[in-house]
This record gives sequence, structure tokens and C-alpha cells, in this order.
Amino acid sequence: MAENSEFVLELLQEFGMISEEQIDVAWEKVSTSDGSMDVIDALTDMGVVSEDELMAMLAQQYGMETLDLTGYQIDAEVVEAVPADIVTQFFIVPVMKDKSGLVTIAMVNPSDMETLDSLRYALGCDVDAVISPREQIQKLIDQHYGDLADNVDSFLDGFDSDLEAQLIASSDDDDESQADDAPIIKLVTLIIVEAFKSKVSDIHMEPLEKRYRVRYRLDGVLREVEAPPKYLQGNITSRLKIMAKLDIAEKRIPQDGRISLKIQGKEIDLRVSTIPTTHGESIVMRILDKSSITIEIPQLGFYQDDQVIIDRVLGLPDGIFLVTGPTGSGKTTSLYAFLNSINTPSRKIITAEDPIEYQLAGINQVQIQTKIGMTFVAALRAMLRQAPNIIMVGEIRDLETANIAINAALTGHLVFSTLHTNDAPSAVTRLIDMGVQPFLVASSVKTIMAQRLVRRICSSCAEPYTPEPAEMKSLEVDDEFVANSTLKKGVGCSECGNTGYKGRMGVYELFEISEDIQHLIFAKVPASKIKTAAREGGMRTLRDDALRKAASGVTTLEEVIRLTMSDEE
Repeated sequence: MAENSEFVLELLQEFGMISEEQIDVAWEKVSTSDGSMDVIDALTDMGVVSEDELMAMLAQQYGMETLDLTGYQIDAEVVEAVPADIVTQFFIVPVMKDKSGLVTIAMVNPSDMETLDSLRYALGCDVDAVISPREQIQKLIDQHYGDLADNVDSFLDGFDSDLEAQLIASSDDDDESQADDAPIIKLVTLIIVEAFKSKVSDIHMEPLEKRYRVRYRLDGVLREVEAPPKYLQGNITSRLKIMAKLDIAEKRIPQDGRISLKIQGKEIDLRVSTIPTTHGESIVMRILDKSSITIEIPQLGFYQDDQVIIDRVLGLPDGIFLVTGPTGSGKTTSLYAFLNSINTPSRKIITAEDPIEYQLAGINQVQIQTKIGMTFVAALRAMLRQAPNIIMVGEIRDLETANIAINAALTGHLVFSTLHTNDAPSAVTRLIDMGVQPFLVASSVKTIMAQRLVRRICSSCAEPYTPEPAEMKSLEVDDEFVANSTLKKGVGCSECGNTGYKGRMGVYELFEISEDIQHLIFAKVPASKIKTAAREGGMRTLRDDALRKAASGVTTLEEVIRLTMSDEE
């Protein structure tokens, strides 16, 4: 209150609360102090004026309310609204936030109008103030914000410090100005390291009303892990956005970025996506381990009969090979494995991707950038002028892209691409629904592969298993199937985190376009009739492939139900 002490002294005299002699004594006390006391502090220390009296006077003068913070509980949303650095800089504490976004803060000195103006600017919202005792404000600051470094260190007690050192050493953040953010840097770093150690595919950091939730997706299933305190949400979000080179001031629109790190000698990319939600920005980071792209086709989970079909398709000089399935079903991994298997010096391969998930040696990869006009259509047209043998289009999203891909296939190119359909036969009707002529689909598309990922049973805790009648009924399997199968189930152990599963493998539906199927496509029959004809011709559905893998003891019937139930409806 030093900068406003003279004004407060005048008010005290006006109200007849102090005398000139008392002021002189207070100034003498200030002159003999170590500089930490102003004249108002001296008067209260002398007992001339109590803090309650001073608050009442200032409240009357400024038309403000006083607030007793003894036992006061602040909602997590309110704490999250004001970052810790602002609280400590201005010595205020947020106490309320209404539906309009107005934040009410408790402060010691209401005459400091510059603080209120600065807060309105820093927070980007209206700010109201109440007057509260200094000790009570300090207590709430300690309770809800505390010492950042101590709190972060406490939270990170269980983490692996060796891995932390390796990751921090590889970071590009050498700016000494970031020293104050070191605890948050450490926290974010170790959340990423812990995810990498656990072999998760992505990290979900979600702001909820009362807490900040962190979840890891392991083998396709989300599981919640210990999360940092809610009040660190803003600091964590800012740190991640800085690492991903995003605009930390922009909180109204989604943003996408990328973080590159090296952990234990491995190069890791994190694809970062932010989206504004009711209680803050939700962040998802997909972990892309560049070493995983060396996967070979047999490792994908193909049985020998399917491998024969794949080898036949990869040996074709032209045509379209489509891979279908929902997001996260492993389509990109499969396509990369296929391209790696046919990547020879005698072939020119070009891909158009959005985004490029992994760098493939010896393959020309084009990043789609819609904002500058580099769309799939523009990239495809340019790629064809490069005289490639093989083309991969990340996804066929519209008629124009589909037509160019089909024309490329009909003019001697082998084209790989993806579609979002539930099963392989549905891809045919999806292309026709886009506006592609049926005869073009029939003559250009050679094979369509639908796929899903099922969890593998943990080999360390796998035990023989007899299915429940309800499971058998759901899957329409009989006692003979069970008798001829080696059904297993993981009971849970330290190797698999007590889940019973460790790793994933693909289940596939390979649909070859035969001459009979071509006639059905010409006739524009529904996908259900095409699927029936394909099954009669020997196609195994996703359910069929999943069941034979469960029968051999590599996955469970529970997984088969979870991932393929909708495909049989």
C-alpha cells in the first residue's frame, strides 16, 4: 500500500481516526525499519488503527464490500480462472465467478485502481473487487496456489528421474528466462515420459468442472491416471502450446501442432490437438514412435491365407487398394507396412497425407495444407506429373479426389487410399454415393480391406478359459467351436498392468472384386447384397477373422464382441 499511503493517511485524518502526533511516530517507526514497512503498516502495528477499521473506512470511501475469508472455500473453476503468477504479482485472490464471466477478487487496497485495470487486461474479462484482510488473502493463496515448485515436486515423487533427465537434456528450451517455469516444464516432461514408458498411443488432458483429468489410451482403451491439481491447468496448457509452437493467447478456436522429442535415444513425435471446452482447453497428444514404422506385414496379424491375397494385390501393376475402418483402427500403419514392402529403387512412390505421421525413407511424401491450396486434389494432379509407379492418398474425401485416384489407377498406377466405412463392401456404395460411376468403381478397385485392432492376451498371465453362455449366444458360436478352440483369458499381472492384455493385432476383412461382384456393382445393388455375395465367394468378415484369432488363443471373445458386434447387425 506504500504508493497510496499518503492518500490513506488523509482519509484517516478526515475520519478523525488518527492525530498528527501519531503520524509522526509512525513515520519514525518506518525510518528505523528494514524497508518492509510503510506508514499504514506502522499505524496498525502500533495499535492506532486496526485492520478491520481500516477496511471499513476504505470500503465506505470506495463503495465496496468487505469479505471475511475465514473458512472460505473457492471453487476449482474460480481458481483456474486466475493463473498463479497473476495472484502472486498483484497479491489478490479470486473468490467468485458468475455466469457472465465476471471475476470477483479479494484485495487489501482498493485505492490501487491500476491493479484492477491490469487484471482486466490480463484476464480478458470484467473484474470486481472486495476488501479482505491481508492474512486471510495470504492463507487462501497458500491453500489454493501454494508454492508451485513444492507442489509439482510432491506430485512427481513417483516418477522416474533418470528418464526425466534424458528428456530434459534433449529439450530445445535453453532460455534462462524460463527458469521461473521450471516446475511446469518438469511436470509436462514427465507426464510425456510416463506415457512413453507405458507404451500408450495418446495422452488426453481434459479440463473438467472440479478437476483436471489426464487419461492414457493403452491398446485402444482409455484409462485414467493420477492428474495434477486443477489450478495447474492453465500453466500446463501454456507450456504444451509453447512446445507445439501454438498461439498461447488464442483460446477460442482449435489449434494443431507438433512436438519433437528424444527419449532414451528414440525420436518421438507428438501430434498435438487443442479444442476449447466449457472449462478450458482440452489437449490430446498422439505419440508417434518413429522406430515403430519398421513393422513388417507379417507382424500386422495376417494369417497365411490373407497374406497370400495381400502379396497378390501388392504385385499388381495398377488398380486401387482401399483400406477402411474408423479412426484409430490402424489403417495408416497397414499402408506404411505395404509401401515399405514394395519400396525398391526401381519404383517411384509418392504419398499425399494429412498429416504425415512418419517419415518413410526412399518415399516422396507430400503434406496436405488446405489453407494454402495444397489439397488432396491439387497434390494428386501434381503427383501424376511426377511419373510415379505407386501413389498413396491419405483419404478419399470427395468426388474430385476419388475421380483422380480412379483415373490414375486406370492409366497404369497402383493406388493406395483409405475410406471411413464399417466394412469392406460398404466402401463400394460409399464411392458410388460420392458420385463415382459404378462402372469406374468396378473396373478400378481391385481389393478392399476393412480392419480393426483387438488387444492381445498377455502371455505372462494367460490361462485357459471357458466362455459364459451369454458370450456364446452373442457371438452365435456353439459347443463344437469351444471344444475345437484354445480359448484363453489374461487374469492380470504386473507385466500388463493387471489388464490381462498387452499389445494389439489386426483383424481383417479382405474383399476381392471378382467378376460376379463387378456385375452387382454395375447394377447398383445395396451393400448388404454385395456383402452376402462376397461371403458366398469366400470372404471372411471381421467377425470371422476375430473369432479364429480368439480360437487360437491370441485374443478373447470379449474383445471380439467389443469390436465387431456392430459389423454383424
